[in-house]
Amino acid sequence: MSNIPLAERMRPRTLTDYVGQRHLVAPGCVLNDMIQTGNIASFILWGPPGVGKTTLAQIVAKELSRPFYTLSAINSGVKDVREVIDRAKSQQFFNSPSPILFIDEIHRFSKSQQDSLLGAVEQGIVTLIGATTENPSFEVITPLLSRCQVYTLKPLDNTDLQQLLDQAISKDIELKQYTFNIEETDALFHFAGGDARKLYNILSLLTGVNGDSHQITINNKRTTEVLQHHMAIYDKGGEQHYDIISAFIKSVRGSDPNAAVYWLARMLEGGEDPKFIARRLVILASEDIGLANPNALLMANSCFQAIHTIGMPEARIILSQTTIYLATSPKSNSAYMAINSALELAKNTGNLPVPLHLRNAPTKLMKQLGYGADYKYAHDYSGNFVEQEFMPEQIAGTQLFVPQNNPREQEMAARIKALWKDKY
Repeated sequence: MSNIPLAERMRPRTLTDYVGQRHLVAPGCVLNDMIQTGNIASFILWGPPGVGKTTLAQIVAKELSRPFYTLSAINSGVKDVREVIDRAKSQQFFNSPSPILFIDEIHRFSKSQQDSLLGAVEQGIVTLIGATTENPSFEVITPLLSRCQVYTLKPLDNTDLQQLLDQAISKDIELKQYTFNIEETDALFHFAGGDARKLYNILSLLTGVNGDSHQITINNKRTTEVLQHHMAIYDKGGEQHYDIISAFIKSVRGSDPNAAVYWLARMLEGGEDPKFIARRLVILASEDIGLANPNALLMANSCFQAIHTIGMPEARIILSQTTIYLATSPKSNSAYMAINSALELAKNTGNLPVPLHLRNAPTKLMKQLGYGADYKYAHDYSGNFVEQEFMPEQIAGTQLFVPQNNPREQEMAARIKALWKDKY
C-alpha cells in the first residue's frame, strides 16, 4: 500500500489530463494560449481548495520547460524569498526565459514578504504565479497586484467530478485492484463540494473501510454512513471550512445570534483566520442587511479594520459583537437584488445609447450635436428635484430597486412615490 495520497498519485502532469477550469485551459483560452505561445506573464490563481491551482502552476512550468521554484506562505519568510530570487538571478543567461516562482497561499504573505517580491517581478527575474483561496484585492499589496493578472478558478462541477472518479478507478495502480459497483454518486459529489482533493479523500476512505473485500459498492447510503462515522478526520484537516462558514452566514442571515456565535466559535477554535471571518461579515452587512440598517455596514467595516490592528485572542470579542449586531438587525437584500437585476439588464441592453441630454459636452462640436441640451439641473428646482428621464428610451420606467417591508425602506418607497408618482 502506497503512502502517497490518492490525490497526489492522480495529480495531472499535462494540460491534456487536467480536469476543470475550461474557461482558462480550453483551446483559445488565456492559459492555454500562454502555453502555446510561450508568452507568460505573472498571474494569481484565486479559487477554493482542491480545484487545481497548484497543479495548474506545475503544468505551466513543465509545458514551458521553465525552472520551477515553490514557496509556501505558511512556512517561508523574507529570507526564503530572497534566497530563491538570488538563485534565479544566478541562472539568468542572455535571452533565457525567467524561472517561475510559485507561492502557495500568497494571501498569508505579510506586506514585507510581498514587498521583497516586487523588484524581482518588475525586473523579470522571476515570473510569479500565486495561489490563494482569498480575494487578492484584500490581501495582495496594490503594487504587486497591478503587475499580475488574476484568474478565478471555479469549484468543480459534477461532470468534472465524474471524470476524476472514472480516471481514478481506471488508472490508479491501487484502485485497479478493486471492483467498483457505483450505484449512486449524489452523496459522494455533494460531500466533495467541488473539491478534487476531498473527492479523492472520500474515495480512499470508502475503500479503506472495506476490510479485505475487493468489491466496493458506492451509493448514497454507504457514503453518508462512512463519512458521518469518520467526520472527525475532516474537522481536523480543515475540510469543513466552507461548510462551517456557510452555516455561519446562514445563521446571521436567519437572525439567530446564538447559532451565529456558535459557528463563529467553531471557526475560531479550528484556527480560522479572523480576517477571513471579518470579510464575510462586511459582505453580509451589505448583501443581507443592506438598506434595512445601513449602520450594519459601518459596524462590519469597523470590525474589519480593528481585526487588522488587534490580534487574537482579543479579536474574538470584536467578531462576537459584530456577529450579534448583524444577526439581530432587520434584514433586506434589496440592494443585492437591484444590482443583479441591473447587471442582467445591462448584459441584454448594453448597446443602448446614453440619452443626449445626459451626455457631457466638453467641445463646441458636441454642443452643436445636442450633447447636454435640455438637461435639467436638479438643484435649480424646488425640493432639489425635477422630473426628467435618466434611462435609455427603450427601457424607460424599468424598476430595478424594489423597496422591502422594513421601516427604513418603506420611507424610501414613500419618497420615490411622492417624486415619481406612478412611474416606478
